[in-house]
Amino acid sequence: MKKSIIVAAVAALPAIMSAQSAVDAYNLSQSDLRGTARFMSMAGAFGALGGDLSTLTQNPAGIGVYRSSEVGVTLDINMTSSETNAGFGSQTMDKTHVYCNNFGYIGTTILGGETMPTFSWGASYNRAASFDRSFRGYVGQLNTSMSNYVANFSNGYSPDVLGETDKYNPFASSDADWMSIMAYNSYMISPSGVNGQYNGLWVPGTTQGNAGFTTRERGYVDEYSINFGGNIMNTLYWGVAFGITDISMTQNTFYDEELNDADVYDKQTESITPGNAYYALRNHSVTSGSGFNMKFGVIVKPINEFRIGLAIHTPTWYNLSTHYASTIDYSYGYNFNADGLPGSSNEGQYYSDDAYYDWHMKSPWRLIASAAGVIGGRFIVSADYEYKAFNNMTFSTPSGYGDYQKNDYISDEVKAYYKPTNTLRVGAEYRITPQFSVRAGYSTTTASVKNEANNGDIYVSTSGTNPAYTMNKGTDYITFGLGYRTGGFYVDAAYVYKKTKSTWHGFSSFNENGNGQWVDGPMAKLDNTNNNIVLSIGYKF
Repeated sequence: MKKSIIVAAVAALPAIMSAQSAVDAYNLSQSDLRGTARFMSMAGAFGALGGDLSTLTQNPAGIGVYRSSEVGVTLDINMTSSETNAGFGSQTMDKTHVYCNNFGYIGTTILGGETMPTFSWGASYNRAASFDRSFRGYVGQLNTSMSNYVANFSNGYSPDVLGETDKYNPFASSDADWMSIMAYNSYMISPSGVNGQYNGLWVPGTTQGNAGFTTRERGYVDEYSINFGGNIMNTLYWGVAFGITDISMTQNTFYDEELNDADVYDKQTESITPGNAYYALRNHSVTSGSGFNMKFGVIVKPINEFRIGLAIHTPTWYNLSTHYASTIDYSYGYNFNADGLPGSSNEGQYYSDDAYYDWHMKSPWRLIASAAGVIGGRFIVSADYEYKAFNNMTFSTPSGYGDYQKNDYISDEVKAYYKPTNTLRVGAEYRITPQFSVRAGYSTTTASVKNEANNGDIYVSTSGTNPAYTMNKGTDYITFGLGYRTGGFYVDAAYVYKKTKSTWHGFSSFNENGNGQWVDGPMAKLDNTNNNIVLSIGYKF
């Protein structure tokens, strides 16, 4: 599809940054392969098996498989490596963290009846996702500047409005975009001479344009689950789960540009003059809140050697709060002043006020279908298929009357950028002796981003004053594990390798000045690799 056609299809979307965006919803809706070591060593393919603490947050019917009580805890060493490549060499950043990944309790009552022989209840904690990563890179030979990107959507605001001192204040008297105000007061953009029009620093004669970027993220999604379930005639197992989530994400980003022979603003003569430009944009944001969801599941065992499972996860309904703050450092050197004499320089810093926003979000719903076979009482093979509806995410924002209303604009963004994912998980376990088992698994998830958004063929809006974003192209897991049991005591270990391919975008591609000239923002390939060593210890009684 040609870019011009795609641009026309999304022309109604305003090209400004707002308090929240579809990108925020996507970032906060990520999930990892997390749970007990046994669960992770089989790539999470447990939807039809049950009998494991992790099933409380996957297929709650797994609690119905229990014939005894259990208590267990899991520790996880997570080694993360992020490699970026923008065509001029690669850069890598590494981080290591230690988590308590999972702990829980299952209580089982033997009812003794033929219709429902057991009933179980349980509670667990599970780290559903970790946002910890850091990456950096360098982009050479730019073909435009972030300043031109900002100038493009700043058209229509008067200089008096952009020069106001409210900066980042959400209660400012005007509706001017926050990034426009920041850019105007740091001389990244300047009036073109045409009423309400602005120019950026980049012009056709600009040379040696390059950019550097760094992103540091940390945070988590923790889920506390309460489950109930049982079995009917040892054939049908059922379960219901109520989940409470605690979410937190902190992001610090840095982006700078260095341009030679740019059009810079001489504030002494109030005119545009050739010169060299440097600016650095720093952003800090924190999003936190809580949510709740429900899960329903069944497992059917028509014969002892075969089981099938089905689970439905409702969306998680979140109440969230976000804090933004940003700073721009700038330095411009003039080649000549208005009289043709050697020029001076313009240096300084412009910083925003703090901004706080409350908002609601509905994450994607999920469907998991599973099948498992038990061969000879010693070999288990299992497979899961999961559908996750990323295009179904919605936002609600304050209406000004003390309530929240669905934000249709952001919901349209979600549908324009994202699509459902399909995940396939397969796992196997072989019991070498009654005490010792070996396990392996593989999982793959398709891209959740539409090609148009990933390739920069449509405008992608972001929130706050950070125009950068990443788009995931798919995730793969390879897993291995060992298990040992004696009496009621067990210890399991797992190694999990995760690879996610993404693209980093410094800012969105845009239609410059509405003249049909589509300009691509800077991009880089981003590969995130995780190596996890997981250990679980528990006791069944």
